[in-house]
Amino acid sequence: MSVANESISREFILLGFSDRPWLELPLFVVFLVSYILTIFGNMMIILVSRLDSKLHTPMYFFLTNLSLLDLCYTTSTVPQMLINICSTRKVISYGGCVAQLFIFLALGSTECFLLGVMSFDRFVAICRPLHYSVIMHQRRCLQLAAACWISGFSNSVLQSTWTLQMPLCGHKEVDHFFCEVPALLKLSCVDTTANEAELFFISVLFLLIPVTLILISYAFIVQAVLRIRSAEGRRKAFGTCGSHLIVVVLFYGTAIYMYLQPPSPTSKDRGKMVSLFYGIITPMLNPLIYTLRNKEVKGAFKRLVTRIILSRK
Repeated sequence: MSVANESISREFILLGFSDRPWLELPLFVVFLVSYILTIFGNMMIILVSRLDSKLHTPMYFFLTNLSLLDLCYTTSTVPQMLINICSTRKVISYGGCVAQLFIFLALGSTECFLLGVMSFDRFVAICRPLHYSVIMHQRRCLQLAAACWISGFSNSVLQSTWTLQMPLCGHKEVDHFFCEVPALLKLSCVDTTANEAELFFISVLFLLIPVTLILISYAFIVQAVLRIRSAEGRRKAFGTCGSHLIVVVLFYGTAIYMYLQPPSPTSKDRGKMVSLFYGIITPMLNPLIYTLRNKEVKGAFKRLVTRIILSRK
């Protein structure tokens, strides 16, 4: 009996919208379709960017990193969410919750910096075109990507450790779809003011500072593009940067709303929907935004399909 009780205590109940069972079927369909599109879209970008030599540039190197992030990002949460929606016991093991928290934090933090690096790449390409190959050489790109990944995982180690050290005092009902820091802090039976202040500080560091630098970069980019005499050149520059800017608005806008607004009981359900947006919908939209607005990616995809068809004949 004691072993059984111990095993039960090592589980968390993910409430989600269990108080509204009529939402479960529509949510299941949305999650499943979004996940399939995320897997297919991001895998396509990774394959096309690696297999087409014309896309072996810094821009597509960072885009490949973004696609890999989004693949792992959604895989850390969506399969468990789909299982829980279909199950009467909407539980996740303690180990599963820890892994989900760590991976989600690490990849989300990495994406915050990676989007900033991608804007720097566009800034150099448009504002310093003659020095682009010198500044954004292969080694520099690898260093910038590594810095993003290391920063993201370091932040996750710190935040996960601080969050999991909080005593829960038997509380195990997580009012969310997955294990996320704000939801887990609400389970604690002690004062979490210090943890909330730490979370706010890190959110400013990983959200507000990168998005401010991105906006400054784009201010210079717009000035440079407007000086281009060729209408075709302006259209191409705005098209490339426009895709990245849409992704920035979607990701940072929803993440800032979730992590930098004051806690409010009335915004509980709204917070769940916002976290679903940046955790599921945005990774699904990223490949669509980059492919539908990018002639180079569409051209590379057509060449890849043609090559596969010809190889089978």
